[in-house]
Order: sequence, then structure tokens, then C-alpha cells
Amino acid sequence: MLARSLSLLLFLAVWIGMPGAVQAADRVVARGDVHLELIDQGAGPAIVMIPSLGRGAHDFDDLAGRLVGAGFRVIRLQPRGIGESAGPMTGLTLHDLADDVALAITGSGLKSAVVLGHDDGNRIARATAAYHPELVSRVILVGAGGKIPPDPEASSALRSVFDTTLSPEAHLHAVDVGFFASGNDPTVWRDGWHADVAKMEGSAGAATALKDWWTAGSAPLLVVVGNQDRIAPPANGDLLKHDVGDRAVVVHLEGAGHALLPEQPKALAEAIVAYLRSPPPMR
Repeated sequence: MLARSLSLLLFLAVWIGMPGAVQAADRVVARGDVHLELIDQGAGPAIVMIPSLGRGAHDFDDLAGRLVGAGFRVIRLQPRGIGESAGPMTGLTLHDLADDVALAITGSGLKSAVVLGHDDGNRIARATAAYHPELVSRVILVGAGGKIPPDPEASSALRSVFDTTLSPEAHLHAVDVGFFASGNDPTVWRDGWHADVAKMEGSAGAATALKDWWTAGSAPLLVVVGNQDRIAPPANGDLLKHDVGDRAVVVHLEGAGHALLPEQPKALAEAIVAYLRSPPPMR
């Protein structure tokens, strides 16, 4: 009996210490015809996460667990068209998608939050800081592009990952070429691609002037780039640092392409925690 009890306690200790072990709660917040699913987890300073182009909030499962374990509250936003999130999908700009992030913040009972965006989510994160500065305390950008374009092969691969006519083998090859550094496992992103959502987000970005969102208003910035990123070349982060000065901190991760989240989860989480535990730079 004692041995069984000790085994149970050991199991619980290991489970609690694992990334993602803290139970997450789902809820929906609404504004008019926009309904947004939020995955809310943990307690402490709040971080609202916006996923990659045409992908959903569960890309952040591992990172959310690590940050919750470090004492943060993580709120993952499902984009319109994924899960329970719904709303108009055409005729949008990044201002509309920034309004969704603002709703996620206020609908969670917060006066402000850190906003984190991956890939295309980094544009929405920056737009949120620009259009709703009072709601954003800091911005974290993962795989941030915007000015320096992808290399041609990676750009073609990015288009291909949303092509439903490809064979599974050809699709996985496109995922590998576009998103993962050499030697990393692309099968973790075999699924989870939403072409209709990608079209909505891409059109919203194209309808918004770069100057409206590039500098994230006046918010403090952490920019985490993968040194092998071919979709958002690392020089984008350095260029942003040049444009905003001491307001931005840039961290380069070796062995990471554009996916970053599944490629270097520990290093990414450590960079974020270290940044958030440091005093913020002046706006």
C-alpha cells in the first residue's frame, strides 16, 4: 500500500511538472457577430497568444505549459474560422484582427496584457499594440517578417502547405522546406492547416499599410528569430531593432527555422521568461 501511494505521488509530481499539465479552460467571448474561442490557463501576469498563418491555438500547447509553469497566465486565441471562433472572413484589415485581440484581453477581465504573435500572428500583435496601446504592456514576436521577403523556394513552399490537392508526401515536404531547419522533424506540423483562415489573414495584411503596424506603436518588444528561418529571414528582426532602437530586444535561436515553437521549445520559453522578468525598456 505504501509503495503504491509513493508511486502515485511520484506520478503526480512528474505530471504537474510537465509542460501543459495545468488544466486549461475554454470559453467564448463575443462582440456583435464576432465570437472568439479562448483557451485560458494558469495564473499570474497575462500573455495573449496569436498563432501562425492559417493555424490554430494548439500550436502553443507546449509553450503555454512552460510559461504557466513559470508563473504566467496564458490566453490562447483561436482565429476566426477555427474551433468555436467565427465572424466575417472577407473585407478585413489588420485593424479588425487587432480588435479581436483587444476583445480577448478585455473579455478576460484584463486591463492590459503581453501580446505574443507567431508568424502572421506577429503582424496582428504589432497592429494590436498600434491600435490599442492602452491594452498592450509588451509585445513578443516569434518568427517576425514584414520587410525582407522569403527566399523563393520557401515562399513557394508556404503557398503549397495550403494546397489540398498535394499528396501527403508532397505536402509534408513543403512543410519541411518552408518551416523547419535541416534535421528538425516536420511531422509535428503534418496537420492543422486551414486554407480559408490563411486567405482571410493574408488578405487583411495586404489591405493594411506596413507603416501602420511595423513598429508596434510604442510598445516594448522582444523579437525571437530562428537563424535558419527562410520565410521570415533573421535580418527582419535586426531591421526592426534598427528602426525602434532600445525599445526592442532581439534573440537569435540556432537550429530553428520558421516553425520555432516545436523546433526549440525550451530555448524559446527561456528567452520569453527572461525577458518578462526583466524591467521593461522605456516606451
